Amino acid sequence: MELALFVLALALVAIAAGFVGSLTGLGGGVVILPILLIFFGVPFPIAVGAGSITILATSSTTGAAYVRDRLTDLRIGMFLEIATVPGALLGATLTVVLSHADLESALLIALGFVLLAIVPGALARRQEELPTGVVPDARSQRLGFAGEYPDRALGRTVRYRAADTDPALGVMFGAGIVSGMFGIGAGVFKVLALDRYLRLPMKVATATSNFMIGVTAAAGAGVLLAAGYINPWIAAPVAAGTVVGAFVGSHLLPGLRNRTVRLVFVPVVVALAIETILRGVGLP
Repeated sequence: MELALFVLALALVAIAAGFVGSLTGLGGGVVILPILLIFFGVPFPIAVGAGSITILATSSTTGAAYVRDRLTDLRIGMFLEIATVPGALLGATLTVVLSHADLESALLIALGFVLLAIVPGALARRQEELPTGVVPDARSQRLGFAGEYPDRALGRTVRYRAADTDPALGVMFGAGIVSGMFGIGAGVFKVLALDRYLRLPMKVATATSNFMIGVTAAAGAGVLLAAGYINPWIAAPVAAGTVVGAFVGSHLLPGLRNRTVRLVFVPVVVALAIETILRGVGLP
């Protein structure tokens, strides 16, 4: 009976994680990982493994919906995976090594600061609906990084171009490392690169991030599976709940304004970051 209640509670939490992850492009793992650590007492590497499965579930569920709505930019997403996949393999390997070295507290504190890194960028551009003054670099022009999507909230078709690809690639490599280490998809850094450096509309950044996190997580999940860090009793209900939440979120996003998407996840992320840091330093 206790196991059944535990599995049910995991699935319900995962619904919320999938919903937030699909709306914000963060992947759901950014919500589920701290909750598994803080409220369910799941060991760090097992929680990372479950987080990777959450990301895969979010990406698989939202991917088709956002491509159908013409929000996902597949060309840009596949280009940036050149940097994120190697980073994810490196990050997952680091998690295995550091877990064996009994550095869980340090990893928890690092995770908390990673979560806090989301907030300043989101708040700085909280009033921006669409990017202005975008100047594509030479690579962006050569590869044709531009597109358009029908914006339901604005009632018109929005055209966009990508700006600086070099810093975006660097951030994406870091995103891959964070994704592999923490099982959170590192959508925060992916959205940062797509929004701040490539200057894509926020909804396009979110949708493209949702597409990318699945590829990145798959690379890291293989390493974690081989190390025995994916527990089916935890990963299965988390995946099922995430699919439900992500399905709802993917149908809601197209009708939201870009500025709303920026702010929807900030309070949750701040609270979880603080709780994670406190747990890492040994406070209740």
